[in-house]
Amino acid sequence: MIEKTIRMNYLYDFYQSLLTNKQNHYMKLYYLDDWSLGEISEHFDVSRQAVYDNIKRTEALLEEYERKLQLFLKYEQRQKHFNTLKVMVQENESPDRIVQIVGLLEELE
Repeated sequence: MIEKTIRMNYLYDFYQSLLTNKQNHYMKLYYLDDWSLGEISEHFDVSRQAVYDNIKRTEALLEEYERKLQLFLKYEQRQKHFNTLKVMVQENESPDRIVQIVGLLEELE
């Protein structure tokens, strides 16, 4: 469950501007502010099932955006390459190898 929450938080960060106001409110309260479905439903005066359905549809939508745009995947790949570069610089790695990693970073852009 914690991995799903972390993933949804990242996807929300990347794609929140593509969501409706209601989707944004529900996702922010549920994932970022840790509100329960019942608390959200009371706050918006709707059924708990309506909140649940909206969040599930929004999660699927975020996954669809990621499948098409791959912003989170590219972010993870960049972070991996940056970490590799840090280690390589600390260990005085060959400049050719460092240039190769920089090239991989450039390909992600």
